[in-house]
Amino acid sequence: MKILADLHVHSRYSAAVSPDMSLETLIRWAGVKGIDLLATGDFTHPEYFKELSEGLEPAEPGLLKPRGQAGGLRFLLSVEASNVFYVRGRRRRVHTLVMVPSLDHAAKLNGALALKTDLSKDGRPVFEFHVKDLVKIILDISPEAMLVPAHAWTPWFSVFGSESGFDSLEECFEDQTPNITAVETGMCTDPPMNRKVGMLQGVSLISNSDAHSPGRIGREANCFDCALDYDAIRETIRTSDPAHFLYTIELFPAHGKYYWDGHRNCGVGLNPAATREHDFICPKCSRRLTVGALHRVESLSGNEPELGAKRLIPCRHLVPLEEIIAVVLQKGPKTKSVQDLYWKMIRELGAEIPILSEMPRKTIAASAGEGVAEAVLRARAGEISLEPGYDGLYGTPYFPAGVCGGAAHSGVLAAGPKQGELF
Repeated sequence: MKILADLHVHSRYSAAVSPDMSLETLIRWAGVKGIDLLATGDFTHPEYFKELSEGLEPAEPGLLKPRGQAGGLRFLLSVEASNVFYVRGRRRRVHTLVMVPSLDHAAKLNGALALKTDLSKDGRPVFEFHVKDLVKIILDISPEAMLVPAHAWTPWFSVFGSESGFDSLEECFEDQTPNITAVETGMCTDPPMNRKVGMLQGVSLISNSDAHSPGRIGREANCFDCALDYDAIRETIRTSDPAHFLYTIELFPAHGKYYWDGHRNCGVGLNPAATREHDFICPKCSRRLTVGALHRVESLSGNEPELGAKRLIPCRHLVPLEEIIAVVLQKGPKTKSVQDLYWKMIRELGAEIPILSEMPRKTIAASAGEGVAEAVLRARAGEISLEPGYDGLYGTPYFPAGVCGGAAHSGVLAAGPKQGELF
């Protein structure tokens, strides 16, 4: 069966996460977005684990469902872990996505990890030991667990990050590398970018939202065609069999917060070539620039041999619906007029992802007008430009003049890209 899966979200118990991220909210917003299988997030947190145990019950093998519900949404137990440790005198900070097949496995793992850190401090537990040891601890307790480097290219807290990462999976995970069979590409890269890096030819690539607020759920996701159970999903991810792993849903990489290099406070975003011209120094404040995902991908491309290349799973690039509406209306995404039209479309047309990815233009136009329909189809076809994100700022979508009632850019922009700063 076809399954749209978002396997990385957070609860309100994680730092810098919306207080609205409760189990009830996750259930509601999965329906709004069109997600069939959703990560629980944060299962190591004692209070949240209690909520999950009370609010969910076993469904198909390895999956959970809202208690008392017959069909509909399924959950997979997950948590993002943070390891902070030193290698050769350099401080490393690596985040991994951990998925386990049952509440019993999660409870046993929580018991072991509680000996290493205070799990009640944060829904994203922090461990001050090497990430390779976390892999061993988890697989010793739950051999069926999945461990995936999370948002692999962001500057901080990632396996390849410019600020604290490594130049290969082997450098990071050492003897545990064979247990790393997938990598999460993150918002700032997509699978085609990752396939340029030889060492990633032999691993699967997955995409998830890493949602910190309800509206972010499903902004990136995976479409599987397999049995609805943990083992089938695990095998689909491990093998990247195109008969069962159909495609991923992606933001355009330039939409991500760390695509280009730059300095947020200085308003300076630079492509890799411009960064090298400036010797990695900000032209405004003379401090070192934050090096983004594009630069890191370019740096590591071609440095490693191909290792049994997997087939490239197709991907679909989409722009979130409220941002498309904002472009058309020339308003901020959270303004009343944008939100009113967003919820009108959800009520009349159904879930957001099908609207963005496959709904006919005529149907969209009947609900939201020709401007929104035109913008959705342009975004779907990749006929859209973005002011690239950098140093914690999301990229901003905009359309050529004459599209969407003459809008040349989003309402949150005063103009298109600033050539002097961006190029």
